Amino acid sequence: MNIHRRFIFQFFVQLITVFVLFFIILISFWAFLGFSMMDFESKQDLSKAEDYFVSDHVSFKDGKAVFKEELKSLAKEQNGWLLAINETGDVLGTFNMPDKAPKKLKKSEIAAITYGESSEAHYTYWKIGTKPHFVLFGKAKTETKLLNLISPLVDWKQQKLNLSENIQNELSRRNAWVQLIAPAGNVVDEYGTKNQQSKYSVRKLFAEQDTESSTPAVYFDPNTESAILVGIPADNKASSLEKNLFKSLNRSLMIIFVMAFLLLLGGTLWYARKFGVPLLTLMKWIQNLGNGLYQEPADVHGRPVTLSRKGKLKRKFRLYKELIATLTQLTETLQQNEKQQRIMVNTREEWISGLSHDLKTPLSSISGYAQMLASNDYTWSEKETKEFALIMAEKSDYMMDLLEDLTLTYRLKNNALPIAKVPTDLNEFIRRIIIHYINDPVYQDRTFHFIPHPESITASIDPKWFQRILDNIIANAIKYNPPGTAISVSLSSIEEHLIVINIKDDGIGMDSVTLGKLFSRYYRGTHTGETGSGSGLGMAITKQLVHLHGGTINVQSEQQNGTLIRIMLPVN
Repeated sequence: MNIHRRFIFQFFVQLITVFVLFFIILISFWAFLGFSMMDFESKQDLSKAEDYFVSDHVSFKDGKAVFKEELKSLAKEQNGWLLAINETGDVLGTFNMPDKAPKKLKKSEIAAITYGESSEAHYTYWKIGTKPHFVLFGKAKTETKLLNLISPLVDWKQQKLNLSENIQNELSRRNAWVQLIAPAGNVVDEYGTKNQQSKYSVRKLFAEQDTESSTPAVYFDPNTESAILVGIPADNKASSLEKNLFKSLNRSLMIIFVMAFLLLLGGTLWYARKFGVPLLTLMKWIQNLGNGLYQEPADVHGRPVTLSRKGKLKRKFRLYKELIATLTQLTETLQQNEKQQRIMVNTREEWISGLSHDLKTPLSSISGYAQMLASNDYTWSEKETKEFALIMAEKSDYMMDLLEDLTLTYRLKNNALPIAKVPTDLNEFIRRIIIHYINDPVYQDRTFHFIPHPESITASIDPKWFQRILDNIIANAIKYNPPGTAISVSLSSIEEHLIVINIKDDGIGMDSVTLGKLFSRYYRGTHTGETGSGSGLGMAITKQLVHLHGGTINVQSEQQNGTLIRIMLPVN
């Protein structure tokens, strides 16, 4: 999966995750809000509590009911009482009963509580547990209490309420109202009324019982056929509850807002860590490369920032693994280029130093002989003039060879040397080279041998540059060994895959230092006859040319035991 698809996948997954989290938070919010409202409502009005609330606050042990302190406090604050019974009506526990607690409730009493309304109290019941237990919460009706206080004071004949000051204060405190209704339905006396009817029909009387604005209690006097209505507006009853509920909701909303803000902050930090931190690290890495610092940013322990202690890519960087791989490759390439540049600078300095020394000697000779020939103080014979000219030509040729070797080694290093390989019979090719050395009078003090392959063997080589390979090796065997040295060249094969060319001499051999640096540029081994001669590039060029032909070269040598150079080429 490339980085483009990985980004799409990551953002899609993150979007789905955010949507799911938002959905869960929304559901949790509504669940929490509903639970808070029910819990708060239960604490404000225990008669509206749910089964789970009561079951959490009541336990049954050894046939007895145990009420938790919170439930008892709520019942007491709401001027109510608690009663626990089993399925047979046995009383298992009570709290804050207004009268003496009964030991057992009759079925008729249970029916009245369950299906009817007591004139003086209102009951709410809950079924607890799998083994039926029932918890009842009773609460005296305020309207009934007020009615019981008012009815004895009414002058039924004069149709007057005759409310005392204390009764009036109590009605005002509770925001209650009272009306005296004549047999015809008209209100003849009242107190504390606001929007109540002034005349009642049968329909209106029934409607008054069903309204949510009040919960009136009624007392009927059979002698005068008049009635008293006492009610408390439901709004007044609920006002404090609503205020407290709104306060609780405000607190809940504030908590949810803070949680949402913290979640948003956490999500922002998480996104910054997942996407921002890796990008900043990669930007710093690129900036380092631009400033010439070819290395990956490291942590305080010196380890690469993108890697763990085990050397694996850290999780937060896996999204950018292709980019990191490219930057790693670029960093390594720049490091190698910088290293090669340093080597090239050092090599160039060494070469300039060696070249200036190598050119100084032949140039001094040429200059000296030229000055001698140009001098008017001497008269040179024709023989001497030719001798001087030969020496100057020899030194010039040496300088030309040196410059050619220099040009060739740089072309090889920069892969700028054209190689034109052609199928060549190696037996015949090498035989002609050896015959050239045998027929050259300069090498009469050396012995040359050629051992061809038993069968005709062909390889793809560039004749010009492959001859340069053999010439360099044979020339070194001649140059660095004393007269009388025997040099042999043999040709063999390994199965049908490799061609082996062995160039062996029985000369003085090489020590380990010379052997180790034989293929190094600008290294010249010791020489018995011409100290300081040679460019130091011959064997380095030889190795590069062998590699261009797809082959390998290695050397075996011991002092006083001669040298063996082996070239292996693939069969094409």
